[in-house]
Amino acid sequence: MKNKIINKQDLIGNELQFRYIIDLIAQTKQRVYKTANTQLIDLYWSIGKYLHKQVEENSWGKSIIKQLSQFIQDSHPNIKGFSSQNLWRMKQLFEYYKDFPKLSTVLREIPWSHNIRILSSAKSVEEKEFYIRLAIKERLSFRELERQINSSYFERVMLGNSKLSTVSRELPQNITNVFKDTYVLEMFQLPSSHSEKDLKHKICKNISSFLLEFGRDFAFMGEEYPLQVGNQDFAVDLLFYHRNLQCLVAIELKTEKFKPAHLGQLNFYLEALDRDVKTPTENPSIGILLCKGKDDIVVEYALSRNLSPTLIADYKTQLPNKKLLQQKWQEILEQFDNSDD
Repeated sequence: MKNKIINKQDLIGNELQFRYIIDLIAQTKQRVYKTANTQLIDLYWSIGKYLHKQVEENSWGKSIIKQLSQFIQDSHPNIKGFSSQNLWRMKQLFEYYKDFPKLSTVLREIPWSHNIRILSSAKSVEEKEFYIRLAIKERLSFRELERQINSSYFERVMLGNSKLSTVSRELPQNITNVFKDTYVLEMFQLPSSHSEKDLKHKICKNISSFLLEFGRDFAFMGEEYPLQVGNQDFAVDLLFYHRNLQCLVAIELKTEKFKPAHLGQLNFYLEALDRDVKTPTENPSIGILLCKGKDDIVVEYALSRNLSPTLIADYKTQLPNKKLLQQKWQEILEQFDNSDD
């Protein structure tokens, strides 16, 4: 009996059906990993709770923790992850989060390595919660999480929230924790002197890296996105769609310090997008003017009577000074505290 000849169309059709099995396998593996990770964090939490009790009630110190670690290794040489340092971290994790039941539940959704990095790097409970939820939402790898912490992601988002214009705050969708005051583009390795064309090319060529910085809810719609108004052609530097905000986001790039005159062009693009591109079910478009530097007082004046939901942000080609950003955010917090008095 001759073998049946499989034509190309049959093969393609079968592959589409086979993809269903592949998706089932991937989904199951993800659920298994998630369950296993939750159980592991549960175990570490219980150990941390026990060690905390022994330290408090029986004066256990680091020397006894070392003995415990050695005992575990001698009893179960194939089991890893129970060094004296790691055991002490389990105790620290329990001690820090035991008074925050909401967070003690959420932290079980991220790997142990992520938890330790956040615990050791983030100062306040608000910052820790921010990075835990960011890691879950964006499905950050350990390396990606490190990058976000090192780039002061939390401070930049909080500063961005504090500087939203009145028009932006009145949008039908809540845009807090979405945009930043400063964007860090160190991954592009741009020279200090570069053109808008160079910047745009780097972004479009490395869109996945750009979305790590901007957020993975952004979907790239294209560069030089064409707009026709009357008999004239125009183009938005970069156009995105934000899935959660359900709106178009137009980004205009300026490799110079912000000038109020820059707003006119972007406002014009937002009007054209809302009239000719936005669907009836979508929210009003948002514009981001991304400049190489800005004066916050000039920005405040420029946006005070601006009628479009526009955000002014600057970008850095190198990782920012974390201490300086922390200081700026602390000053904002102190202003809020003083206004309440």
